[in-house]
Amino acid sequence: MNSIFSKWKDGLARTRKSAFGRIVNLLGASQITEDTWDELETLLIQADLGVETTDLVLEAVKEKVRIEGLTGADELHEALRAELCARLDNPPLVLLTQVPYVVLIVGVNGSGKTTTIAKLGKRFTQEGKRVLLVAADTFRAAAVDQLEVWAKRLELPIISGQPGGDAGAVAYDAIQSAVARSFDMVLIDTAGRLHTRYNLMEELKKVNRVVSKALPGAPHAVWLVMDATTGQNALQQARSFKEAVNVTGIILAKLDSSARGGMAFAIQRELGLPILFAGLGEKPDDLQQFEPKTFVEGILTEG
Repeated sequence: MNSIFSKWKDGLARTRKSAFGRIVNLLGASQITEDTWDELETLLIQADLGVETTDLVLEAVKEKVRIEGLTGADELHEALRAELCARLDNPPLVLLTQVPYVVLIVGVNGSGKTTTIAKLGKRFTQEGKRVLLVAADTFRAAAVDQLEVWAKRLELPIISGQPGGDAGAVAYDAIQSAVARSFDMVLIDTAGRLHTRYNLMEELKKVNRVVSKALPGAPHAVWLVMDATTGQNALQQARSFKEAVNVTGIILAKLDSSARGGMAFAIQRELGLPILFAGLGEKPDDLQQFEPKTFVEGILTEG
């Protein structure tokens, strides 16, 4: 457990040293005053919680302070910690007994999607599942090459499409192969696309439909990879993907490279989607299942 917390603490260093670090200093050893609330509001917004989420958090914490008669900033620290934890819904990751379990991975260009898929493949393989990777990003040849390199490095089976080919056909054939070869999971990489490009989003919808034809009930999950370094700017992208393909969960990539970890709270409030995994580094085992308590401890601890 300590090693896991250390990984989270190290991965969240940039977020912790930004606005959250100043929050820890603010709530060190002083009494609660009006200035405390004003500064806390400013710091939470700077930490990328967003104005509306910040208002809700402060309202709840102020109520707790009033009811329990808290006076010290150290007590406020604990109240804030508890409220932030409560803001993060974390249902257990349940993979259906359907075999193969098909997951469509979506996201914009540069979000870290392809690398994340490889890490997921390694993770589920270590859990005893037979995983098939599908390089259906035929729009960008480099994406296919990148996933193939990862697959070779991690010794994972992969089916790839040809550059410029039909992504839906690649996904269809891969699922048929997974059924025939009794794979437990299929992780499908789709072309990274800007949420503002209507034609590309329509193509993504097509891939989603083709997957359902290849295997009734599929995809069983649609996971959106979000770049944590983009902060609040990524929320509109997420809304567009959610509308297009019914996203069921979020993966926060590059969290270790971001000082904007507070976006996790805005994601939860505005999208109503669970954060399933977080990228805390470049190594395959640096993709960790998201744990709200560990996350909050990691951003609000000293050092």
